[in-house]
Amino acid sequence: MATSNHLLVKNRKILGGLILLSFVFILATVACNSSSTPIGIMPTASSASNNISIDSTTTSQAIEIPTKSASPSPTIELAQVPTLMATQTPTLPPTNTPSPVPTQTPPPTVTPTYAILRATVLEQANCRYGPGAAYLYKYGLYPGFNIEVIGRNEVATWVVIQAIGGTNPCWVKASLLDIHGEVISLAPASLPLPESPYYGPLTDVSAVRKGDSVIISWDPLNLRAGDDSLQYPYLIEAWLCQDGQLTFTPTGSWETIVTVQDETGCSEASHARVYGVEKHGYTAWITVPWPVH
Repeated sequence: MATSNHLLVKNRKILGGLILLSFVFILATVACNSSSTPIGIMPTASSASNNISIDSTTTSQAIEIPTKSASPSPTIELAQVPTLMATQTPTLPPTNTPSPVPTQTPPPTVTPTYAILRATVLEQANCRYGPGAAYLYKYGLYPGFNIEVIGRNEVATWVVIQAIGGTNPCWVKASLLDIHGEVISLAPASLPLPESPYYGPLTDVSAVRKGDSVIISWDPLNLRAGDDSLQYPYLIEAWLCQDGQLTFTPTGSWETIVTVQDETGCSEASHARVYGVEKHGYTAWITVPWPVH
């Protein structure tokens, strides 16, 4: 019984060895066939759509799938951008610009240079608000006074004076002074008259002509007690034609009527104005309605 078991085990070992040899033989045969008969996968013309044709001889063998080669990256060609050509601006024909007409340059205005003179009072004199005895008295001058002369009337018969460096000018007759220099070198001057704060202008001013004589009249100015200046209560400033020239002629009057001489032959029209006078000053002037020849 032991011998039978021993033989059985021995036969199984021999059989297993034969099976192993047979398997090794089969593997060798397969390896030989693989090296002599390659397996191929033939891409058809429609490979772009990934359809694959398999050789009939390779149905029982492994199938080799070809690697899809990457398509080359497309080259992007830049379109040529047309260069913008500068548009040529047409040149306009020159216009005929008129030559500027030279304007006539007026001659420069010559500003005369006037002097300020010194003077010495020769005799006692009245300094007044205007160039004539018809104007109110302002203050007195005494012989030996040294004063400053700063202006004159048109005919240089009256001058404007003040203390040296002073600010209170008035008019004095030039013949009463020893003036150091030419009177004509002084500037023509005028000073404003002080206004009366209490009385209005004269009324009913009129004028009539008789040849070269003009008679001016007005209503009286009724002053309150104490307002009388004790000087001319009326003042007439007239620009009269005399000897072919218009001459400034101030006239004082105690009455409400005055006669002046006005000739023909002047290029400028004669005219006049009249004031009432009281100790505080002058009323507003009234223009005289001047009669023509």
